[in-house]
Amino acid sequence: MFAIQFTETDETTREPDWQELARCNDGTGSMTELFFSEQLDDIAAAKAFCAGCPVKDDCLDGALARREPWGVWGGQLFLNGKVLASKRRRGRPPKVARPEDELPDVPVPVHLQERLRTA
Repeated sequence: MFAIQFTETDETTREPDWQELARCNDGTGSMTELFFSEQLDDIAAAKAFCAGCPVKDDCLDGALARREPWGVWGGQLFLNGKVLASKRRRGRPPKVARPEDELPDVPVPVHLQERLRTA
């Protein structure tokens, strides 16, 4: 029916792509809900998780290039392709800010700051 052809593969070592080195890449996609959540505590956890990632600059650069519609990318919160400086709960804002509503500040690399468009 079909002829099976075996070919020898060249077993050369290659550098892994930056996505393979990302802390959020566990191979199962189990962290997707954390990085695309609307809950402030999840967003804070995702940003804190990104802060220690060795490839967060590449991740942020890629998200800016793709104009990601939303989610946490490279330690920054995106909405409609722009980086949000902060996010608050739904409804009327309190007179005194709640400490649990503060999102961690993950600095943007200098070489990406000119490409940054904030909402």
